[in-house]
Amino acid sequence: MAQSFSWYHHNYLGPTKTEDQLKAKSVPLCSVNDVQLRFLCPDDLEEVRTLCQDWFPIDYPLSWYEDITSSTRFFALAAVYNLTIIGLIVAEIKPFSKLNKEDRGILSESMGRDADVGYILSLGVHRKYRQNGIGSLLLDSLINHLTTAERHKVKAIFLHVLTTNQTAILFYERRGFVLHSFLPYYYSIRGKCKDGFTYVSYLNGGHSPWTLYDHLKYWCSVVVTAGGLCSWLSGRIRSAFRWVCYRTISRFTFTQDN
Repeated sequence: MAQSFSWYHHNYLGPTKTEDQLKAKSVPLCSVNDVQLRFLCPDDLEEVRTLCQDWFPIDYPLSWYEDITSSTRFFALAAVYNLTIIGLIVAEIKPFSKLNKEDRGILSESMGRDADVGYILSLGVHRKYRQNGIGSLLLDSLINHLTTAERHKVKAIFLHVLTTNQTAILFYERRGFVLHSFLPYYYSIRGKCKDGFTYVSYLNGGHSPWTLYDHLKYWCSVVVTAGGLCSWLSGRIRSAFRWVCYRTISRFTFTQDN
């Protein structure tokens, strides 16, 4: 379904170009250790707004920038180099029950009943500093945040991306995200409908809804794993059967002798 604006945003790591083209225009950092990570604050609003208008094809309303720079609802982390924001990631934790209908298939209903999921609203890096590992640094920070003991209920992290944004798709696939679904006409960008993909990565023991094949594979693995136990049980059953037969024959013989 087309949308002019939604809290479910677009992930954008750059225009669709070859890696050689991107590297030619990137500025190498001395070290990724030179980059500092910090959460956004209200004073960042105008700087973040300028960056997002350059990075993303969607025009976010002012209220969105106010929320991500001030609300603790969001995990809004900035990568800072020489006192300048060169990258950011914005995500939030949502109860599975609050997901939009098109995203409910990420988890099975039984697992999702009490589960939370992480949603990446935006991830972007300044054009000059791409291909320096900034995007991975930001994504790793989010994943580390979601895999702590107190967030064990977070079973998946997912995002939406334009089907034409091959740079972002390749980035997420390299980081272990898998294609979950195709969303026809999901975006409305400058009056034109665009298709999207949903990509997901599972955390803290989460997994996609099982198919019949998954159930068969699981029970086969249980049988194989329990092979030693099955042999022990069958051996005990055979011993018990032999003992019963011996006692029965002994009694029959004793009766005949009398």
